[in-house]
Amino acid sequence: MDNSIRLLAEKNEKNILCDKACFASKSKGRAVDEPQDAVRTCFQRDRDRIIHSQSFRRLKHKTQVFLAPSGDHYRTRLTHTLEVSQIARTIARALQLNEDLTEAIALGHDLGHTPFGHAGERALDKLCERGFKHYEQSVRVVDKLEKNGRGLNLTDEVKNGILCHTKGEEAYTLEGQIIRIADKIAYINHDIDDAIRAGVMAEEDIPLSLRMQLGMTKSERINNMVLDVIHTSGDKIRMSDDFYTGFMELHDFMFTAVYTNPVCKGEEGKAVDMLQRIYSYYIKHIDEMPEEFVKIASEDGDERAVCDYIAGMSDNYALKVFNSLFVPMFWLD
Repeated sequence: MDNSIRLLAEKNEKNILCDKACFASKSKGRAVDEPQDAVRTCFQRDRDRIIHSQSFRRLKHKTQVFLAPSGDHYRTRLTHTLEVSQIARTIARALQLNEDLTEAIALGHDLGHTPFGHAGERALDKLCERGFKHYEQSVRVVDKLEKNGRGLNLTDEVKNGILCHTKGEEAYTLEGQIIRIADKIAYINHDIDDAIRAGVMAEEDIPLSLRMQLGMTKSERINNMVLDVIHTSGDKIRMSDDFYTGFMELHDFMFTAVYTNPVCKGEEGKAVDMLQRIYSYYIKHIDEMPEEFVKIASEDGDERAVCDYIAGMSDNYALKVFNSLFVPMFWLD
């Protein structure tokens, strides 16, 4: 097999990227060794595996903030993922870090997210004795649940970046650290945009001091935050103290104005109740789940299997399952 194209790509990384970057040729590798691709580096290959996965496609029908919005322009978990990827790649390119690794982590970071956004995550976290965190579930998806139990066999660097994108220990690559901050930049700004579209708030409701510091519009805020990260980062990926303080003040404002607003969250109680009832049913009827989850139950326990099944559902599929289990068919149009 002629590996000249991939080898040229790996050589170009050494010529273009800074010495703090994670080079594909020096990857820690995969849990299961496999031959190198003739054309793509290992991180390019991971990116492609994620894009072609079933869990990635399901993100288009999973809630970001607004449950089942009627408009076409509200974010879903998929569009959020793409916005994180765009912001993260911009930062990586500017810092001469590995853009392919950054993109792969960004595209995979929310594969384990539940239906109905963080409300679904909180519901499963309370139901499962071992708890439930979407970032841990994202790693489980790429390690075991994809491809009928074979997983995607991603590189260690990509899995570490996915695992560390939200809380706890930072990723050991700078590329992984970028995702944690790009995720924050993306969600705070697109949540503002969606809330304005929904009539929940207006741009002018944001305190003037924050708008003057961070930016008067969504595009200005994103640009200013990205520039701040680029100019501040060194051995760690970070915002400046002033910008991070402003970001946290903006988050506090959004918590009151949007994240706990009945207009945005008024239906969450129904969604949580629905997932609780689905969980309660399948924990008593394991054999009625799809075959792959029955197999997981035999290997990892009933609770783990039911959590895997529910976490993988889209909003629409969860509603369909609930209706099939609890709503008499003649009630439905």
